[in-house]
Order: sequence, then C-alpha cells, then structure tokens
Amino acid sequence: MNLFGVTDVGRHRKDNQDSYVFRELNEHAALLVVCDGMGGAQAGNVASSTAVEEFTAAVEEQFASEDALEDDPVWREDVLACACDRANQRVYEMAKTNAEYHGMGTTLVAALIMPGEACVVNVGDSRCYLIENEMIRQVTVDHSLVQLLVDRGEITAEEARVHPRKNLITRALGVDSMVACDLLRVETGPGSRLLLCSDGLSNVLTDQVLLRTAMDEAEPEGLCRSLLRMTLEQGAPDNVTVVLAQL
Repeated sequence: MNLFGVTDVGRHRKDNQDSYVFRELNEHAALLVVCDGMGGAQAGNVASSTAVEEFTAAVEEQFASEDALEDDPVWREDVLACACDRANQRVYEMAKTNAEYHGMGTTLVAALIMPGEACVVNVGDSRCYLIENEMIRQVTVDHSLVQLLVDRGEITAEEARVHPRKNLITRALGVDSMVACDLLRVETGPGSRLLLCSDGLSNVLTDQVLLRTAMDEAEPEGLCRSLLRMTLEQGAPDNVTVVLAQL
C-alpha cells in the first residue's frame, strides 16, 4: 500500500482550514482522513485539526486494544462511527465553551483500508473517490444543499457545480451535540486507488479530469501534486487537500 497527501491554502484564502492525515495502522491496515473546517480563520482551522486528531486517536486506540476484531467489517464500521461521534463531541464542546470558536464546525471523510475492502465514513461535502479499471466513482454522497436539489430533480449535476449556494452543507461535525454519518463499504483490489479530497479540489476539477490525470500519473505523490497544481492553475478559490491510497 502506498499513501500520500498534500494540502495548500489556495489562491484567495489567507488561512488553510483543511486538515488531513494518512497513516498505516499495522502491516495490513491504513487510515486516511480529510477535514474541511468552517467558522472563521482560527476557528475553522481548530475545528478541522481537532476533528482529525480526535478521530485518528479513536481509531488507533481501537486497533491497539486487546479486543480488536479487525477481520469483522461490522466492528470496523462501529470503530469509525464511534470515532466520528468522539470527534463531533470534542469540536462541539470547544465551540460551546469558547466564544472565539462559537459556530465552528468541519466536514469529515475517512477511509479505513483493509485487504479487499475499505470502510468509508463521511459528514459534509468532502469526498471519497474510487479509481480502478480506468473508471472513477464517487463513493460518498455530499451532505449539501445542491445535492438535495439534484436528488429532487430540481437541478442537474452540471448545474450544481456552478450553483451560487453550492458551498452550503447540511451536515457538519461540531455544530450539534450529535451528528449522523454515512458509512459505506467499498470492495478494492490490487491497483485500486482511493482518493479523498476537500471541496476545494472537487469544485474545480471534474471527475473526468481526475480520472484522466490518474491515468497519466502512476505514483500517488505524482498524482496528488498534479491535481493540486491543476487546481491552483485554475484559480483555486478555496483551500485544497487531496490524500491518496494506492493498493
């Protein structure tokens, strides 16, 4: 398994409110996490970095415990759901008790990768893509206003990309004491790639561009850096983060 990640403040922001981590948990398990904070420069950064730290620590603790059931997919889903709850509670408490952080929150998308399968969790509009067999598939579904409009048939996916309210999300960590997360299982095989990103990437580059670039770049570092460079060349109005696992 080959892992890489990169982030950039973008062309128009003063602060980077994205946070990420990629980490091998043991010889056959890895964890990828991307969070995109909101609530002002300092608060957004605090929300995303806190969520990444709490979420990652929760997963690592479970994998290190004597009761770990790594081979059980239900156990793995429970681990991610509990880690999401822990990250949400921590960000929520900080926002509630510190006036500087009032109203902050963050998206979260994470992938727990095991041989043959990845378990993915998401809250908000940061995304996970599966790239394999010269095809790309968005694994997660955005928790956003425009996605609701698309689901209702009121606008098309193409119209959603340029909708003036495309940045409004309907779920985020830290906004309420409890949050619902989506959990998905993804079958993987040799050569599969899992790509996680903030909307600073997906709002600029289309799925077709992501796939075409993936076909041209064999190595994770090369692909991540190419996608970042292309986003910056097209104006990068937001922070940009991309993390990749090549299996």
